Amino acid sequence: MKVRQILQNNAVTLFVVVVVLFMIIPIPTQLLDILLVLNISLSIIILVITMNIQEALEFSIFPSLLLITTLFRLGMNISSTRAILRNGAELGERAAGQVINAFSALITAGNVVIGFIIFVIIVLVQLIVITKGAERVSEVAARFTLDAMPGKQMAIDADLNSGMIDEQTARLRRSKIQREADFYGAMDGATKIVKGDSTMSIILSMVNLLGGIIIGMVQGGMDFSTVLNTYARLTVGDGLVSQIPALMISTATGMIVTRSVSEGSLGEDVRSQFTAQPTAIMVAGGAMVFLGILPNTPHFALLLVGAALLAGGFFLLRRLGGQASGEAEAQAGGAPGGEGGEVTPENAPSQADFYKDIGNVYQLLTVEPIEMEVGYSLIPLVDEQSGGKLINRIVIFRRQYAQEMGFVIPTVRLHDGSMLGTNQYIISIKGEEVTRGEILMDYYLALEPSTPVKEIDGIETVEPAYGIPSRWILPENKEMAEIYGYTVIDPLSVMLTHLSETIKRHAYELLGRTETTQLVENLKRTSPELVEETCPAIVSYALLEKVLRNLLMEGVPIRDLGTILETLVDSMNNTRDPDLLTESVRGALARTITRRFCENGQLRAVTLDGEVERRIVASLTKNEHGIYLAMGPELIQPIITQLSDSMKKFQELGQSPILLTSQVIRVYLSRLLAQYFPGLYVLSFNEIVGTVQIQSIGNISMQSSDEKRAVGA
Repeated sequence: MKVRQILQNNAVTLFVVVVVLFMIIPIPTQLLDILLVLNISLSIIILVITMNIQEALEFSIFPSLLLITTLFRLGMNISSTRAILRNGAELGERAAGQVINAFSALITAGNVVIGFIIFVIIVLVQLIVITKGAERVSEVAARFTLDAMPGKQMAIDADLNSGMIDEQTARLRRSKIQREADFYGAMDGATKIVKGDSTMSIILSMVNLLGGIIIGMVQGGMDFSTVLNTYARLTVGDGLVSQIPALMISTATGMIVTRSVSEGSLGEDVRSQFTAQPTAIMVAGGAMVFLGILPNTPHFALLLVGAALLAGGFFLLRRLGGQASGEAEAQAGGAPGGEGGEVTPENAPSQADFYKDIGNVYQLLTVEPIEMEVGYSLIPLVDEQSGGKLINRIVIFRRQYAQEMGFVIPTVRLHDGSMLGTNQYIISIKGEEVTRGEILMDYYLALEPSTPVKEIDGIETVEPAYGIPSRWILPENKEMAEIYGYTVIDPLSVMLTHLSETIKRHAYELLGRTETTQLVENLKRTSPELVEETCPAIVSYALLEKVLRNLLMEGVPIRDLGTILETLVDSMNNTRDPDLLTESVRGALARTITRRFCENGQLRAVTLDGEVERRIVASLTKNEHGIYLAMGPELIQPIITQLSDSMKKFQELGQSPILLTSQVIRVYLSRLLAQYFPGLYVLSFNEIVGTVQIQSIGNISMQSSDEKRAVGA
């Protein structure tokens, strides 16, 4: 009993080992016949299974099974090749067994040349049409399944938080999403095996033919026509025996990766969806009848098929009309007064039935976190089949941003915009447009330096991400522009830079309750005790979300979530104000902030005069909504004017503008100045580690720039 159980548990392993041995050890032709028939039967079983499942995960072993069947098929092919080359000169057509001989006789029908041509056509159809199509479908399915994972997980978390599902159901749904991603990822690679199998079958067929000619003529003493007739027939039969199962497996591969939108088996879907369109069937029948009455056409075949289609379509139309009438009467009977309204396109049963399901109505409310619409001319930058690399560059950006900032950017939905200009694109956050740009595909963007050696000819524009004056130049002027001091960027980089900078500026808007929960769950893997103690027992998800959004809003990384939680717990004894808690967290993240904004141990920044700071502190006002700055124009105007002059210095240095101030006023001054200088970072002295050398490139005082120059003179 124990031996039987061991054999059952390791049956597949033993099968694979035996198949590998078949490639080395010669096997009798009788056993080869049985194995070849088994191979064909197995491929038919797999094809039928893929046509009757409703979703791909019902046949989750398919990628591994694809590898095993391919290995089995190659083992049989190698064994048959050995038999043909070894016994062909002696046994002739009986060298490779009855199965190969029967297929050879079926396809050649007495003419080797015609048989070989038919065989080549079948192989090319298998390789170019079926296998290539299945490979592409698998690749696209894998990519979109992986891209859709974050959205599906967020939907599960939203249902869980709203109470629509319990924890066990959410766990099962998450597991299914993960299994789906793993399955389609495996299928993306497994289709390469099918493609290689088709290529290998062609190579083995050529080996059979050429090797047989050499062996038959050199070793067997046969004449060329006899050798060609014998080995060509066996080659065609051997190739067909391997290609027919391969064709079925390739078809099954395409079937299984397209089951994502099915509601039943393939037979049920075909029957229901074809019978739901009787008008199309009748139009096709009418077209066949019209062709049948034209002279010099096959009247009998066309009229027969056309009449059958017209009759079938008319029958289906009457049946659907009867069903619609029955439903209308049933609805009228349940309505007050017993009268139903007229069926119009606006209240057609199909549309009404669709929106009876409340889930379908909720689909209309879906808002994409990040969305990018591109004009027709920019589609090649997005379409991977046309060589577009935007998707790959976005993936790289998401990874880099996650490593740097500790927040995973949601999936970016890309699609064409029919209402846009051919060269335009729009970036939307949560369904609303935040920015747009225009790209000239056949040009390069040259960013103008402050003092160019010489102006370059081009179309004047403004770089969309940073607002730098630029020019669109022709490719042949690229080298000359670089010599003149221009920074030259290709169109793809322009679009990606604009997208990435837009996402960075609005990253805090993309952090919601679901994302906060995911970050905490990720921390739970490494620090389970900290999470169990603090969140949500002491620090609620709502409070943590506000603090994290405050940090992202000002460009502070949130990777060190453990330190953030510990600091919040310690600081909540004194206050529960999110702004004050954020300041405490920023102090604890001093090394992170220093690394983020310092270069080579130096920090170039603008500082505030002592008198300015005192007046700002005196302007702090408290009401029931919290603390805010109530600064008059006489104080705001000098600060803005002097900061504007300092921003030019930062631009010349190629550095992000930074203002250093005390911790007391930092957050309030930052929010005030963000209205005038969106790219300005306001830091406090306690957020900079002591080893950093602070270099002041400007000091803001109560005197304006003109007054300072007058005093200096």
